[in-house]
Amino acid sequence: MNVSVTSAPARTDATTAAVDGSGERLPLEAVRRHGLAVAAGAAVYSAASFAYGFTPDSSFGITVTDLAGFTFQLGVLSLVQLQLETRATGLSRKAAGFLKVERVLLGLAMVWSLVHGLVPSARDDAWLVALDAFWPLSMLGMFAIGVKIAFAGRWRGVARFYPMVAESWAVVSIPSIVVLGATAGELVAAAHFLVGYLTLGLIIAARPQLVVPEQR
Repeated sequence: MNVSVTSAPARTDATTAAVDGSGERLPLEAVRRHGLAVAAGAAVYSAASFAYGFTPDSSFGITVTDLAGFTFQLGVLSLVQLQLETRATGLSRKAAGFLKVERVLLGLAMVWSLVHGLVPSARDDAWLVALDAFWPLSMLGMFAIGVKIAFAGRWRGVARFYPMVAESWAVVSIPSIVVLGATAGELVAAAHFLVGYLTLGLIIAARPQLVVPEQR
C-alpha cells in the first residue's frame, strides 16, 4: 500500500494580515478600530469648530473646543500607532523613529488641550503659551508623515495617498485663514477635518487590508 504525505494547505485567515516578513500579524478588527477612532475624533472636532470657531469668545466655548480638539488628537494618536504597527513609513529604524517623534509632539499638544480647556486660570501662563506651539508642529509633522507614507508604498490603493490629503490640514487651513480671513478661513479649516481625517478614518475602517502591507 502506497502512503503519500502532503502538507496541509496554507490557511487563509481573513481576520488577520501580515505586517511584514517577520511573520507578525495584525488583527484587521484592530485596524478598523484605529480607523473609527480617527473618524470619530475628526467628526467631534469639526462639529465644535463649526459651532464655536477656533477662537471662541466665551470660556465655555474655549473648553468645548479644547476638549473636542483633545478627542481629535486621541484619534490622531491612534492613527500614529497604526502607522507604527504597520511600518507605514518604512522598515528602517529611522522611519519608525519619525513616528515616535510625532507621538512626542502630539503628546505635548494634548497636554496643552487638556490644561487650556480645563484650567482657565492657567491659560495665560507662559509655559502653556509656549506649549501651544506643539499643536501646529504636530500637524505639520503629520503632513510630513503623509508624504513619507506615499513614497514608502507600504499602504496601498487610496490608503497610500489619502493620508497626504488628510494630513495637509495645517498647510491648507492656516494659509486659508490668512488669505480668506478668520470667518471664511475657519470654515475651510473645520470642513477639512471632514474631507481629510474623517474620510481617511472611514477608508481604513472599510478597507483595513489596504494599510497592512503585502508580504514580498
